Amino acid sequence: MLDAFMQSLQPSVLLYMMIGVLLGIFIGALPGLTATMGVAILIPLTFWLQPEEGLAMLIAIYCSAIFAGGVPAILINAPGTPASMATAWDGYELSKQGKTGLALGINAIYSALGGIVSTIFLLAAAFPISKFALSFGPPEYFALAIFGLTMMISVAGSSISKGLIMGFLGLFIATIGLDPMLSLPRFTFGSTTLLDGISFIPIMIGLFGLGEVLTQILTTNGSDEVKKSKIGRIIPNRAERKLMRKPFWFSSMLSTIIGAIPGAGGDIASLMSWEQSKRFSKNKGEFGKGSLEGLCASSTANNAVIGGAFTTMLTLGLPGDSVTAILIGALMMYGMQPGPTLFTDHIDFVYIIISLLFIANIIVLIIGVAGANLFSRILLIKKEIIWVAVILFSIVGAYALNNSFFDVWVMAISGVIGVIFRKLDFPLGPLILALILGPMAESNLRRSLSMSVDGTAAFIFTRPITMTLLALAIISLFYPLIKKLISKKKDDNQISL
Repeated sequence: MLDAFMQSLQPSVLLYMMIGVLLGIFIGALPGLTATMGVAILIPLTFWLQPEEGLAMLIAIYCSAIFAGGVPAILINAPGTPASMATAWDGYELSKQGKTGLALGINAIYSALGGIVSTIFLLAAAFPISKFALSFGPPEYFALAIFGLTMMISVAGSSISKGLIMGFLGLFIATIGLDPMLSLPRFTFGSTTLLDGISFIPIMIGLFGLGEVLTQILTTNGSDEVKKSKIGRIIPNRAERKLMRKPFWFSSMLSTIIGAIPGAGGDIASLMSWEQSKRFSKNKGEFGKGSLEGLCASSTANNAVIGGAFTTMLTLGLPGDSVTAILIGALMMYGMQPGPTLFTDHIDFVYIIISLLFIANIIVLIIGVAGANLFSRILLIKKEIIWVAVILFSIVGAYALNNSFFDVWVMAISGVIGVIFRKLDFPLGPLILALILGPMAESNLRRSLSMSVDGTAAFIFTRPITMTLLALAIISLFYPLIKKLISKKKDDNQISL
């Protein structure tokens, strides 16, 4: 490990890592330009570099782009990446309360610390986590998706019924396109453009980016006043660090495990960590209104999935998320096959990868904290300029996803619908959640049924992991109702006494 660190600290490696961090921050801060896109675009450029130099740049892009997605989420309520959606719920509220510096500081510090903790976890427990992830089949993925969908209740806001309506709308949109098992068109109305379905990223950009801008335009009071107040302190104080200690460690562990599950990514981990942190917090009412615990949980989760995703990729050759799927190709380009043989034939390079993850997160921590004041300069720009910039970036981000004008139209329509939903006080979180988890639930349920001898779902309930996840889903679904009934009973008893 010491030799790996020495190789990773070579000037050429550090140079390419710094370039990767800066590119990642630029990519992550633009709504719609994801870490997956950045890594995929730059892989061909690293072909002529040494393996440690090329991987340094790609890993740095991965770590910094995920962190940077929280910057526009905090400043203008426009998540730069899907994993930063939950960051906007508390980060933007803190920014409106005049705590922009603190929100940016928490995002930088706990994103980096989450990445470091997950890398330590990768170093210490790669094989056990990989073995656990390998035991997941279609029934387990179905149960995981159901568990995630029960979080609609928690992200529904004040009205559970409105949250469920939005969730079911998201599930319907997720069914548009080709059937996942039979490849038959559904709700395409003869359009070939809809055969691939509707990507949730243009919808997310429209709802949270364009929709927020249009809402501000419609509700502005016409004042041209520019915020000139300082962003305030960036480093959380002792009491705030103590408050965030529990959600930090909880999110780190949970997100590392989620990251190790092939196909699960930062968006799922962030939502789950935020929801579960809210469930066990003593300050549930503050979540979504500028909670430090909520911001810490989502920020930690963003980068904590990286160590888990690398665990599955390196030891089994299975991608933990879309970025590690691309990185598998990068390793093969350098003549290394991810999987068990990587630990026997190229064990030295495995440690180099781990050391690169450590160093990348440390650089993200330094630049994130040092650049918080620079990032916040966007608040000094006139609102009209910000609106135009966000609209342009939203258009570019939506188009760059698939080089399709159809995605731009989806983004634009979603923006208008987002304004309407805001006016009617419909929560947007359940819709995005359903778009992400709906396809996972449907496809894995149908695969599970195809595994059954009699075509029923009975055998699903004989699998321990599936039963555990479904039990957690039931508890998550009915916990708010049970707690409300218990609280009401306590109040009635106090009144009678």
